[in-house]
Amino acid sequence: MKQIQQRLRALPGVDRVLLERPIAELAGEFPQTLITEAIQQVVSGLRQQLLNPDTPVADRQLQAEQVAAEAAQLCRRTARPSLQPVINATGTLLHTNLGRAPLAEEALQAIRDTALGYTNLELTLESGKRGHRFDHVEPLLCRLTGAEAALVVNNNAGAVLLALTALGKGREAIVSRGELVEIGGAFRIPDVMEAGGLKLKEVGSSNRTHLRDYRQAISEQTAMLVKVHTSNYRIVGFTSEVPARDLVPLAREHELIVLEDLGSGMLFDLSGYGLPQEPTVTETVAAGVDVITFSGDKLLGGPQAGIIVGRKDLLAKIKHHPLARALRIDKLTLAALEATLRLYLDRKQAVRKIPLLRMLDAESTGSEQRCRQLLERLLGRVAAELEMVADLARVGGGAMPLTELPDHALAIRPAHLSLEQLAYRLRTGTPAVMGRLQDERFLVNLRAVSDAQMEDLTAALQSVLA
Repeated sequence: MKQIQQRLRALPGVDRVLLERPIAELAGEFPQTLITEAIQQVVSGLRQQLLNPDTPVADRQLQAEQVAAEAAQLCRRTARPSLQPVINATGTLLHTNLGRAPLAEEALQAIRDTALGYTNLELTLESGKRGHRFDHVEPLLCRLTGAEAALVVNNNAGAVLLALTALGKGREAIVSRGELVEIGGAFRIPDVMEAGGLKLKEVGSSNRTHLRDYRQAISEQTAMLVKVHTSNYRIVGFTSEVPARDLVPLAREHELIVLEDLGSGMLFDLSGYGLPQEPTVTETVAAGVDVITFSGDKLLGGPQAGIIVGRKDLLAKIKHHPLARALRIDKLTLAALEATLRLYLDRKQAVRKIPLLRMLDAESTGSEQRCRQLLERLLGRVAAELEMVADLARVGGGAMPLTELPDHALAIRPAHLSLEQLAYRLRTGTPAVMGRLQDERFLVNLRAVSDAQMEDLTAALQSVLA
């Protein structure tokens, strides 16, 4: 106990630590209060360790200069923004945890221009009267999809909730059992129905639903027939489902609404890039589906947004529902979305300038060649076994979960670190690097890594594997 008291007295005071070089170098870089709090936190942590006999504390840790160095590191970590850039070397293009689709340069410029000053967000410049914020993208969406009207809210879950609530509250919605899915964040279709004030009527079985199931379920209380994209969930084998285009004649016969959540929402066919063929938004509109919802930050390649297109009379009801204001899109997202949609006016331009679309094409990204170049830069310069291997990239983000895109990756077996240590150090570095552990190797896939990030990625690998 006496020894512990002696070591506690050896702890340097804040005033003493403030004089040390590591802290003096922070002068002018950080507020004095932040520096002082960092020192107090380090000293307090050492005090707790000294009072715990099971936690060894070396004498050098009690020296003022060492405390100052620890406090300086803590100060820099504390001052660093929580939201940081990450190099996505996982091979998952729409990585939900990493923010899904990166934005085109045109979208970034639109955000900057909008953020720097005032805009005509809800003002019609020609008349000088108040307008609606979604007016900036509605004509574009109608032109690109063929829909009569459009509305944008803050995400697709909000779009589904708003449309269901505005069009079916107090009545029934018929949905196939195979489409009663739960996606990210415990977003469950039955719960959304309940929140929207609708009564859910399930039809068919989990793997097979037929048109007659919908027909037999229709009653005087039925308001709509609903189709839901199954996102990360797929049933394979002995299956059957009814496409929305086949529900349209049935709905017309009974004066019902057909609502379809397309999930990712492609504006043109992407099957040429190795993706499975799914109905585009334009095709779905042409098929007569009344209301269609989809995401802005998935295969569209834009910012997070929930997009609703469809019949003008139904969109008018949705726009005037009180929930629409609670879910409305902000001006920066609106600017990015408009810029992204304008790129789609020229398909070749969209493929060239929208990062997500460019990533789908392995030749455009040159990932195999860049992987070989990365291997050559690291060979002989790092303590690790390196090898270029065949790999599979994935779309991710709840879009096309079974789709695999042939690719290559750099496989790393570090000489002096465990794989977990390697992943941690890359993940917590500046910039952060995310790869993936597979088959007792750390894989670096370059499909989602931009040319501008290659130098930083190379430097990060060299530093950690030195």
